[in-house]
Amino acid sequence: MGTHRRPATEAEARALASSVRLRILRLCLDRALTNKEIAGLLDANPATTLHHVRKLVETGFLAAEPSRPGPRGSTEIPYRATGKSWEMDVRDSGVTGANAELLDAFVAQTRRSEHVEEGDFDRLALRLTPEGHAELRRRLREVLDDFRARVPEPDGHAYALLVALHRTEET
Repeated sequence: MGTHRRPATEAEARALASSVRLRILRLCLDRALTNKEIAGLLDANPATTLHHVRKLVETGFLAAEPSRPGPRGSTEIPYRATGKSWEMDVRDSGVTGANAELLDAFVAQTRRSEHVEEGDFDRLALRLTPEGHAELRRRLREVLDDFRARVPEPDGHAYALLVALHRTEET
């Protein structure tokens, strides 16, 4: 049975309705990164990324790990994604724009990848009844939940997956 996703609070949904924050979560999934490292990977201003990092920590999507010594006597705080976003559903939060931001984050991340030509991209048009639509969503979620529950392979490569099931114009 698939993971039961609880409804996101308004604050959680707003935190996820940002392509920058979604990219930060992806960057911090496999390893803890400092704000400076995150800013460098995003090619962004560290003050701007710190604003986003703080919002993600405040809402429980990022967790601070123990501080460590940085350059010239500074102290660095690395952050790691908690995986909390997988456990919730933002659709009924009343916050709009989350899907567009998710798509923007995926496109930005994919375009920056040196491996984009190695990607598997498929597209399929369907005509489904409400029951067929529900079945497809359930079965896709089961596959995603199965892979999400697996222990990461230490020698594995990082992959990203976006499944978008959306209504199209009637033909």
